[in-house]
Amino acid sequence: MINEKLEKAFNDQINKEFYSEYLYLAMKVYFQKLNLKGFVNWFDVQVQEEHAHAMGMLNYLDERGGDCVLEAIDKPVIEGKTIIEVFEQVLKHEEYVTSRINHLADVAEEVKDRAALHLLDWYIKEQVEEEASVNDVLSTLKLIGDDKKALLMYDKDLAARTFNPPVIG
Repeated sequence: MINEKLEKAFNDQINKEFYSEYLYLAMKVYFQKLNLKGFVNWFDVQVQEEHAHAMGMLNYLDERGGDCVLEAIDKPVIEGKTIIEVFEQVLKHEEYVTSRINHLADVAEEVKDRAALHLLDWYIKEQVEEEASVNDVLSTLKLIGDDKKALLMYDKDLAARTFNPPVIG
């Protein structure tokens, strides 16, 4: 049976992961309106990844005998007015998710739950990859600047990104 404090922390993170899925779905729609299919694809992969992350935690909680409590998902707000600003919001959001997963690991350490720490090690490594991926996109977008031809070429590059279901844990 999982510790009650850790169960609550997992539930909080599961709901944050589903919010991330919802936020990235809204961003996908934003890029659909711009007719940038590669960016749409990039966010579609993000949506699938966030769903997989939430489900990985949900399934883990179930395996440990915990109860999953799903809360209402807040309406996602896209703060950026430009493509770069949208990706700056994505980076800020991923940094926030990293801080929350680190908090979850802190709780697991506090209650001495080594099984949870083992699982969370995967999520911590995944967040390093998530932030690096967004930083790569941001760096390229900043190099592109106002060059619409370069943006369309980069859009084609982003169309090649694929979702690879993670093996969590």
